[in-house]
Amino acid sequence: MITYRNDCRPDLGQARELYRASTLGQRRPIDDDARFGAMIEHANLIVTAWDGERLLGISRSLTDFAWTTYLADLAVREDHQRQGIGRELIRHTRAAAPQAKLVLLAAPAAERYYPRIGFAHMPQAWMLREDDVLV
Repeated sequence: MITYRNDCRPDLGQARELYRASTLGQRRPIDDDARFGAMIEHANLIVTAWDGERLLGISRSLTDFAWTTYLADLAVREDHQRQGIGRELIRHTRAAAPQAKLVLLAAPAAERYYPRIGFAHMPQAWMLREDDVLV
């Protein structure tokens, strides 16, 4: 039985292990305790999926609960993907801020997933990367 919660945060070890098991750890600073810890600590909306004490998935977002929710991370263990867990994490995320539009940047491996569950591609997004300089 999978339980979805938005009232608890995984500890750093649980989150790190999940990110590794989902492959998202390849694109996040999970071995930098300060930075990864800040990512978890400062997200103001976290929805998790649990099988007992085992963390199966996470939706980590930043939101104002009124206009925009930025879904920064959606991670589900590879051995639990294609079971509707990601879709359910997104459903719970959206339910926590129903007036806000839900936006995200898709990892290349997930680009085909999001349209299948109802997301529209919005090509007008822009990003200033860490190493970019404002001119």
